[in-house]
Amino acid sequence: MKKTYKIEVDCANCANKMEEAAKKTEGVEDASVNFMMLKMTVSFKEGYEHKDVMKQVLKNCKKVEDDCEIYI
Repeated sequence: MKKTYKIEVDCANCANKMEEAAKKTEGVEDASVNFMMLKMTVSFKEGYEHKDVMKQVLKNCKKVEDDCEIYI
């Protein structure tokens, strides 16, 4: 399953950090962040609940960019 989320991030470098953090989250097959559109697209591995995975993605992103926001 693939879903797109609205994000709030300050710069392109921060967006790249968020993308890498999302990709390392368990249950995420792939992730990409479009800084210009302020969107994050996440592909989930089969068998994982996307809402639970996104809560962990947000936690991981806040570790690298504490003022970021993902609207789940």
